Amino acid sequence: MVDFLKQQDEWEARARAAQSAAAQALERLLTLAESRDSDQVRHIASFLASTYNGADFSFDLFTLRAVDVQISDDMLTCLDALRWGRADLYKLVPDGDRRIEAVCLECSVARRTG
Repeated sequence: MVDFLKQQDEWEARARAAQSAAAQALERLLTLAESRDSDQVRHIASFLASTYNGADFSFDLFTLRAVDVQISDDMLTCLDALRWGRADLYKLVPDGDRRIEAVCLECSVARRTG
C-alpha cells in the first residue's frame, strides 16, 4: 500500500508539472496562431483545434516533423498535459476557450476553401 501511495504522489507531481509547462507552451502556440507571423500557422492551428475538439479536427502526428523544433516541443508539452488529463488545455490560458474557438473557426474555413 505504501508503494501505491508513493506512486500516486509521483504521478500527481508529474501531472502538475505537465500542466504548468503546457500552460506556457499553449500560450506560445496560440500567440503564433493568432499573430499569423509564421509560415507554420496552419500546422499550429490544426494542432490547437485537435486538442480542443479531436472528433472534428484531426491532426497528423507526422506534422511534428514539419514544424520548427520549438513549435513541436510545445506541441509535445501540450500532449503530455492532455495525457495526464488534469484540465482541458484551453482552461490553462486566459480567455482560452474563445481563443481556441477562433482558431477552430479558421481551420474550418481553411478546410472548406483549401
